[in-house]
Amino acid sequence: MAVTKVVMPKLSEAMESGKIIKWLKKEGDRIQGGDILAEIETDKADVEMEAFGAGVLRKILVPAGDTVPIGELIGVVADPADDISALFASAPAGAASAVAPPPRPAGATPSAAPVSVVRPAAVVSAPAPATATGVTHGPQGGRVKASPLAKKIAAQAGVDLKLIQGTGPGGRIVRRDVEAAGVAVAPTAVAAAVTGPEFEDRPLSQIRAVIARRMPLSKAPVPHFYVTSEVAMDRAWELREQLNALEGQPKISVNDLLIRACAQTLLKHPGVNASLQGDAIRVYHRAHIGIAVALDDGLITPVLRDCHAKPLARIAVEARDLAERARNRKLRAQELSGATFSISNLGMFDVAEFSAIINPPEGAILAVGSVRRVPVVDDSGLGVGRRMAITISCDHRVMDGAMGARFLQDVKRLLEEPLRLLV
Repeated sequence: MAVTKVVMPKLSEAMESGKIIKWLKKEGDRIQGGDILAEIETDKADVEMEAFGAGVLRKILVPAGDTVPIGELIGVVADPADDISALFASAPAGAASAVAPPPRPAGATPSAAPVSVVRPAAVVSAPAPATATGVTHGPQGGRVKASPLAKKIAAQAGVDLKLIQGTGPGGRIVRRDVEAAGVAVAPTAVAAAVTGPEFEDRPLSQIRAVIARRMPLSKAPVPHFYVTSEVAMDRAWELREQLNALEGQPKISVNDLLIRACAQTLLKHPGVNASLQGDAIRVYHRAHIGIAVALDDGLITPVLRDCHAKPLARIAVEARDLAERARNRKLRAQELSGATFSISNLGMFDVAEFSAIINPPEGAILAVGSVRRVPVVDDSGLGVGRRMAITISCDHRVMDGAMGARFLQDVKRLLEEPLRLLV
């Protein structure tokens, strides 16, 4: 029986390492092709790793909780009689093979929890009681001469006047002495000792670490340009409300209308549905649209495939399912990559408009703001209408401004004549 090496798989274009959440099989278990061996945390989702060979799980080299680079040996499946020692004799096991975690502050102790760095609160002495004559009595009954203003400043700051050398007449402490000692005039609240940590260093999650690495590689080398248009959403809004009032029909969101409109328009403008591939521009004939989904620790863009061939109702069902599984980190490997165009919608956060960063190797991404009720002037006069800003970010190496503008014109036309989205 052939010996099968179990390696950390590459489950997305951006993936450089993966974390083993848990092994679903243990050493000695019989394995069949297609069995789920482990759950892997990637930069985008938690993905089940399948076995590609049959035999016995002879060795687990990397325990649950460790992170290793893609392609690294993490286990061996083989017949019980096979000699597998040569496979893992030189391979680092467990934590030795793990990717180094983000650097910790000096002196911090290793921990899976956020590292808190606490600055000790300043120790201050309580002000001694003052008399009406301007003389303060110390704890041992000693007398300290100070002006009323100097006493007030020192009391506000919680400073013991016995620690200050006076320069006034007869050695009396005056205002300049308190200020020279480093005490500024401040409200009483300053005297209260500040408690609790001053800051904390939170280790980067897998998603945030990939964002930190990839965004500079996208924004810096890719020459972005932006084109913005405003869409009259009155008819689209009315159509959506009518469709959502139908019994037994899936609920339609503004994002579903956008996906359908972009998918139809991408086939008409294939130059936008394109990416730079070395010395060539690759033009795609199918619309695989990435849908940006916000998570607590970052942003992922799962892919809804063949949107051009799907009716609006099916797009609504699949897009909702995709977003829910993305938030629960239960995406499938094939849903993590392969987009030809992306949509990022921040309308639900009451964002008027914004510009998005292109996801390489895609050539463009559409940023969508909220549908807003605004004053509108038309042929009938002044009224109130629903308007939405859309901004396309384009890779200038792949397309020019006119191409991006024509694409937006046709997306806008479809949204303003929304019955065409139903055919």
